[in-house]
Amino acid sequence: MFGRREPVPFAFVAEADRFRSNVTPPPRERLSFGQMAGRWLLGMTIVAGLVGSLVIGTPALSTGDQQASQPQQSQASQKN
Repeated sequence: MFGRREPVPFAFVAEADRFRSNVTPPPRERLSFGQMAGRWLLGMTIVAGLVGSLVIGTPALSTGDQQASQPQQSQASQKN
């Protein structure tokens, strides 16, 4: 049942690995000064946003070692 091999109906599929095109793609257009400046500005804005969120978020991530060294006392215990 599986011993019978039929030829591939699309012979060009088997030859696709050997095919080379003689057509070269057109050269890429150079970016204008405005486009380059816009991309640079967008990149700097993203980096500044990440740095800013890190600076603002760092205090929230601290463990608060200064408060942990002092024992917590309620106001009722201080009124003796």
